[in-house]
Amino acid sequence: MSDKVPVTVLTGYLGAGKTTLLNRILSEPHGKKYAVIVNEFGEIGIDNDLIVGADEEVFEMNNGCVCCTVRGDLVRIIDGLMRRKGKFDAIIVETTGLADPAPVAQTFFMDDNVGRKAKLDAVVTVADAKWLKDRLKDAPEAKNQIAFADVILLNKTDLVAADELGEVEARIRGINPYAKLHKTERCKIPLPEVLGRNAFDLDRILEIEPEFLGGQRDHDHDHDHDHAHHHHDGGLKHYHDEEMQSLSLKFDKPLDPDKFFPWIQDLVQTEGPNILRCKGILSFKDDDERFVFQGVHMILDGDHQRPWQQGEKRESRIIFIGRKLPEDKIREGFAGCVA
Repeated sequence: MSDKVPVTVLTGYLGAGKTTLLNRILSEPHGKKYAVIVNEFGEIGIDNDLIVGADEEVFEMNNGCVCCTVRGDLVRIIDGLMRRKGKFDAIIVETTGLADPAPVAQTFFMDDNVGRKAKLDAVVTVADAKWLKDRLKDAPEAKNQIAFADVILLNKTDLVAADELGEVEARIRGINPYAKLHKTERCKIPLPEVLGRNAFDLDRILEIEPEFLGGQRDHDHDHDHDHAHHHHDGGLKHYHDEEMQSLSLKFDKPLDPDKFFPWIQDLVQTEGPNILRCKGILSFKDDDERFVFQGVHMILDGDHQRPWQQGEKRESRIIFIGRKLPEDKIREGFAGCVA
């Protein structure tokens, strides 16, 4: 799994700060070679001082990175990049501000040629602390971008008061409790927090989940949407977004792969449009390796990851983020996969 080039999909609403982040990646002396694929090179304000020389589509940067535009086919561009000498440490694909990140993310599952050489590492969403609440009301794409994210940069935090920031954060958590959230000004963030996240590795999510959810997630299915019931610890206000749900399940008993795979395939075929993301770490019977998978809508991808370590608790954990999820059906189905 590890020899594939990791791909980060960078998304965020117009003006949230994606270009600032891209310019940082393209100019910092990080010693890595990144290929940055942008939608419209001219329009997005990549800093021209950073560019050394270029063939028609690919611009070399002073720090060894390259930047290129997708005017046609993403697959063709990636294919071309992969043929360049001195392959890249990673590829970053910037989506247009109005776009739903799903089709871009799906490219890495669907196209065999690309899938053999690259893997989806993470979806990173840049959100504007000042305007996000309004966007969530009037722009479904903004909500999708939050729901899809593995990492969220809540940017421009210097422009809002502390209580307003807390409110925006709670909104984000109501849509996606599982993303790693960073508060930034001008997208200042150590790049390893954004790149090379290995979103397949749910451990990253599970580090966050307990502290945020207070271990209560599996029990709080009160659907009366009392918008701000405070956590028992008096912490973060907790929103339920009526439109989006997230569901987290776990089992201590090993699963039967002959039951699990048909079940998950069938689930994403029937509920795919409503399931934005799903991911899991699975313990199969008679299998000494952890199996990890992730999905975007109806497309699933998975692989053995590493051996279960001695003393590591062998449990299967799976999360879903989506709209109108049939929670009971998913729970029962997953329970039926136990070996």
